[in-house]
Amino acid sequence: MASQAPRRPLPRPALRVTGLVKPHEAFPAVARADRSINGRTNRRRLGPRADAALAGLSTVADHGVLWGGLALAAAVTGPRGRRAAVRGYGSLLAASAVANLVGKTLFGGERPSPESLPAWRRLAHPPTSPSFPSGHSASAAAFVTGVAVEWPVLGVALVPLATAVAYSRLHTGSHWFSDVAAGVAVGTTVALVGRAVAPGSHRRRAAAPAGPAADVPALPDGAGLFVVVNPAAGSGRALAEDPAAAVRDGLPAAELHLLSDGDDLRALYDDAAARGARALGVSGGDGTVSTAAAAARAHDLPLVVLPGGTLNHFARTAGLGSITASLAAVREGTGAVVDVADLEVTGPGVDGDPGGGARTVLNTFSVGVYPELVTERERYEHRLGKWPAAVLAAARVLASARPVRLDIDGHEVRSGDYWSLFAGVNRYYPQSLAPVERRRLDDGVLDVRTARAERRASRLRTFLEVAAGDTGTRLARRVPGVRRHLVVGATAVERLDLRFPAREPGDPHVVLAHDGEVLTVGDHAASGAVRVRLTVRRAALRLYVPAGEALAEDPAPRNR
Repeated sequence: MASQAPRRPLPRPALRVTGLVKPHEAFPAVARADRSINGRTNRRRLGPRADAALAGLSTVADHGVLWGGLALAAAVTGPRGRRAAVRGYGSLLAASAVANLVGKTLFGGERPSPESLPAWRRLAHPPTSPSFPSGHSASAAAFVTGVAVEWPVLGVALVPLATAVAYSRLHTGSHWFSDVAAGVAVGTTVALVGRAVAPGSHRRRAAAPAGPAADVPALPDGAGLFVVVNPAAGSGRALAEDPAAAVRDGLPAAELHLLSDGDDLRALYDDAAARGARALGVSGGDGTVSTAAAAARAHDLPLVVLPGGTLNHFARTAGLGSITASLAAVREGTGAVVDVADLEVTGPGVDGDPGGGARTVLNTFSVGVYPELVTERERYEHRLGKWPAAVLAAARVLASARPVRLDIDGHEVRSGDYWSLFAGVNRYYPQSLAPVERRRLDDGVLDVRTARAERRASRLRTFLEVAAGDTGTRLARRVPGVRRHLVVGATAVERLDLRFPAREPGDPHVVLAHDGEVLTVGDHAASGAVRVRLTVRRAALRLYVPAGEALAEDPAPRNR
């Protein structure tokens, strides 16, 4: 057998290593780690075909050609694809400028020597620019992150390709590991900053009616209306409209009460109803609104909601985007009937339980990490957008979460340990563990989401399902081979019964949250279990809403 001629090394191009701070000189530990990682990468043998494919992929990604082609392909799919293409490629251009014009000028550094690599693993035209950071990696990360902001499923689908491009820079000997890691960090950061600076112009869904039309009295000057305004609502922020002033100006004959310390809100409404009030009104957070709704149901009176809380979830879904819109509905006498839920908690050791029967729930009930997920998501949502904020919130909350043991009846999922249980009054979207919004208030169901903590790697799998977003989750549930491995479950029921077994010593207290209020299940180990029942009540509340926010017909019967 003839011996092969010794491989002649390709000539190395002249390298430009300029930079004010050379990472390997300034950080010896980084240099040692890079040499170790790159050495292992150089010794890895994937085979000639894989080597050629990675070299080709690295070359195709030069100057953003690969990502430009993908942007064009996405753009032809429709408006969402065009938004994703523009944001993705715009993020790429910005990240490339930061990495190549700023990063390489400030840092630079010499690239790895390709001498230990076979010739077929090297690029035909090796790069000559300074090494740190990797422009290819920055562009790949920026494009995929930008796309994900506008179209999460497509962004997730492109992650393997972006990862392959970043790895190809190591495999072909073009970069050190620290160059690639820094490039990915630069690209991701630039895309998220772009999202904060220029939020996406998503097409708003056509407003759906809050519910079927209701018979509510027109009160042109507010005579017969009793309104309670909670001045402490809104987390101390200045409201766009002063609720008290708006009521005085818009409905001068209405009776107005400013809530103060020591007031019994329910007693105030009961007294007003006894004096002949024709409608009850409220301005405050969702917890205050739920108390007013309970009083309105008890006295069969319509409710006026003036959005004066921090988030106004219920008011927004009902089409009450402003106090002016609510007052106009009162003057014109337009309303809708909407669903609510009754919450009953029985058992020892429940702090915050009024002991007076069922509570009215307007929005959500939850156990476990859901309240923390929502709080964390809303901290970052205005800066990062809904999907990135949800992913960040899931990562932070799930890292330290502890599961809750509960038994469930009226629900298809068997009892056990759960990271979270969420039940929304009417259907919520997206179809994830921490949904964001409703589109109607008359679906007549409890939308239940659970995340089981008993399956293998359930903490990580729960995070990945949140990261997949709404479309990714819906697609996964349609694939039989994938569906049975999912941790997050969803179903719709009309009644949900929960039982919290007796706590063992050292177990954490369980917090039940509803409409911004909390009940704490405390030390009940010696006294028995706590039981919770949540029941949807169809068309149970008459609500003033603007004209056009109600359907034409009034359903029957109503559940008060």
